[in-house]
Amino acid sequence: MNVRISRALLLGLMRAAAASPHAEICGVLRGREGEVRTAIAADNVAAAPSHRFEIDPAVLLRCHRLARRAGALRILGYYHSHPDGRPYPSSTDAAMAQPDGKLWLIVTDREARLWRAVPHGSMHGRFDPVAFDLIAGKRVATSVAAVLRSERAECWSVELEYFRD
Repeated sequence: MNVRISRALLLGLMRAAAASPHAEICGVLRGREGEVRTAIAADNVAAAPSHRFEIDPAVLLRCHRLARRAGALRILGYYHSHPDGRPYPSSTDAAMAQPDGKLWLIVTDREARLWRAVPHGSMHGRFDPVAFDLIAGKRVATSVAAVLRSERAECWSVELEYFRD
């Protein structure tokens, strides 16, 4: 099953990244059955938040407790921004990530890409890119590699990516 994410959620995170040009934003992605339904914002408690992130442990603990409830949304992964970079995992991201199959959504003020933390990934030995389905109202774009936001906030585009077997 493909991962599904709404355009509204992604654009909201890109706007939050734009509002924080000097510190990485971060949080938890929650959902079920491969659909990211919410992004829970957390304080970045890293010692150097301009180029590192650490999700506030209290938020992480709360999300884990909520996920244990029957019928609750599960933790599908995490998100953070790269204020001065591109939405590709850094070597620091790779060192922090557990190869547990969780999603890592990396955003900038203009672009968002999705990754999965795996053993022996193609990026820094830890991450593989994830093509996802983008939900925009009643429309769905499939095999999306990136969402790009234009300078006009109401305009956006997608980059499709085809992964070779």
